[in-house]
Amino acid sequence: MRLLVTGGAGFIGSNFVHYWLERHPGDEVVVYDLLTYAGNRANLATVEDAITFVQGDICDRELAEQTMRSSRVDVVVNFAAESHNSLAVVDPARFFRTNVVGTQTLLDAARAAGVERFHHVSTCEVYGDLPLDSDEVFSEESPYRPRTPYNASKAGADHAVRAYYETFGLSITITNCSNNYGPYQFPEKVIPLFVTNALEDLPLPLYASTGNRREWLHVLDHCAAIDAVLARGRAGETYNVGSGVEASIEEVADLVLDLTGKPASLKAIVPDRPGHDRRYLLDTSKIASELGWEPVHSWPEGLAETVTWYRAHREWWEPLKARALVEETAWT
Repeated sequence: MRLLVTGGAGFIGSNFVHYWLERHPGDEVVVYDLLTYAGNRANLATVEDAITFVQGDICDRELAEQTMRSSRVDVVVNFAAESHNSLAVVDPARFFRTNVVGTQTLLDAARAAGVERFHHVSTCEVYGDLPLDSDEVFSEESPYRPRTPYNASKAGADHAVRAYYETFGLSITITNCSNNYGPYQFPEKVIPLFVTNALEDLPLPLYASTGNRREWLHVLDHCAAIDAVLARGRAGETYNVGSGVEASIEEVADLVLDLTGKPASLKAIVPDRPGHDRRYLLDTSKIASELGWEPVHSWPEGLAETVTWYRAHREWWEPLKARALVEETAWT
């Protein structure tokens, strides 16, 4: 099989490339990435000889279609996205351009190039948020109620993908995943931000709503879920991908401080980001029952391995810290 992995130099995309090449060594992988501030060619350093790399914008219809045609791509896996909620508050336009227009442009290119499957990677955040004091979960049938520019842009992309299935018969699948963690995550996101700050004895900025919770999924479990969807998923379907493990931001901070041997005094409360969602949790019974997928990485061990990775790869993350476009302590 020949895959085009858009956003393949980013966090989840690069982990997927590593995962795929290890488990499907006979396949051809083309990585298509614009290398924005969060894209990092170094994420692919150990597999450069096994891939074809194209630096390109998913909004560039001509280049996207040319790449699909020249590489005779069978499957597109679309990770390419602006994904940082905080940046979306200060620069929403870039999110709608990349996430909505970019996805629609890729869909047109895939149709024209005769791609057999277009898999779109989305987020649980399109469903909105849940009360902290409830047992509610999001299913694939939950209504879309995005609350932030990032969430809304991903929701718009999901709708475009479904529309191309219904209107044009393009074979698509969608996965909506919970918060990922693991190696190669850009240090603007909360877990690598906390870990790298702790390693440097810098404050860990906790939003004032410290009890807000997220569902935490190891990135390799996410990659395995996409593998299952590509192999056995039904065209036109959406599959939720989560771990069932919830932890508040303060619980994450406490665990990171414990794993790094740093004091609780490093925790610093900062004002909430506008539109700060309270809680997400996904019902994953569909992907479990239909495709036989379930996560295999436990939360404590997975986070400990992640901390170990960042501790051992200072040369990777130290140059990236200055690239972050938003100061998380600056909300007013």
